[in-house]
Amino acid sequence: MAKAVAVIPGDGIGPEVVGAALTVLDALDVELDYLHANAGLECKRRTGTYLPEATLAAVREADAVLFGAITSPLASEDPHYTSVILALRNELDAYANVRPARDLGQPCLAKGLDLVLVRENSEGMYNAPETEDEEGVTTHRRISRRGSERVIRFAFEWAQRRGRKQLHCLHKANVLRKSDGLFLSTFRETAKAFPRITAKEMLLDNAAMQLVLRPQQFDMLVTMNLYGDVLSDEMAGLVGGLGFAPSGSFGPRAALFEPVHGSAPDIAGKGVANPCGAILSAAMMLEYLGHGAEAHRVEAAVRAALGEGTTPDAGGTLSTEAFTAAVVANLK
Repeated sequence: MAKAVAVIPGDGIGPEVVGAALTVLDALDVELDYLHANAGLECKRRTGTYLPEATLAAVREADAVLFGAITSPLASEDPHYTSVILALRNELDAYANVRPARDLGQPCLAKGLDLVLVRENSEGMYNAPETEDEEGVTTHRRISRRGSERVIRFAFEWAQRRGRKQLHCLHKANVLRKSDGLFLSTFRETAKAFPRITAKEMLLDNAAMQLVLRPQQFDMLVTMNLYGDVLSDEMAGLVGGLGFAPSGSFGPRAALFEPVHGSAPDIAGKGVANPCGAILSAAMMLEYLGHGAEAHRVEAAVRAALGEGTTPDAGGTLSTEAFTAAVVANLK
């Protein structure tokens, strides 16, 4: 039986890069049932809502979600806006965000890098209220034992299944002694169940420096929501930029896959958007859906295509369509 995939292209370059990913998927001998849906700023302009109920229904029905990007309005444009992507992740209870950073052979600051960051995706500042008073704004942050334990266990299990040897916990427990301290103590306790994985810990600010100086010392990282969001962009910069960065957000029933980059409205419609992040996100989705061999084929095809040329963001001249055609031609 074909797996159901909810496809949400979104705004800006989202439809272009998701279209490229679908072109690659269609070139494989994999049966998928696409549930096409809409969300985002353009959707709001057409339908009056950023996230229609029909889209949520498709997400609930799907085995996986393939998502493009969203243009968020400024607070002055819509003070009541709530994040579409956070709503989708919350709908799936997608608590574990996985962001790989690999040297794909293109110009790269960290040769040979093969690093995976697992980020807690359901708590922290992004999922807590902000309160205002006359003097300013207070942002709340929630770190729970349950939230910490499940994402840390997910990271150890990911490492164990894929033959990873080492997992670093990144934290600021020296300052945030109770909240980050809870995350760190949970890491130490969970590590006891995974003796084959070397459990290490590092202060967040030191890790940010070490990622620049000696990124190859790391194998896998696990950390809290905001920290992971920032550091994963640093990791993407090491391997060519956000256009090469895929991600997956995993929950108990389904998972959501998306390129890390934003909607890039300044280049939307010009045919020059880098589709690597979206195509590699689709490869992550294939593995999740049980098509591991096809996922490896897609990754190899992207690497081969990059050896022939790149899009302008990486110093090349290929259009989105031309690069996608090169990926398809290299599927073996």
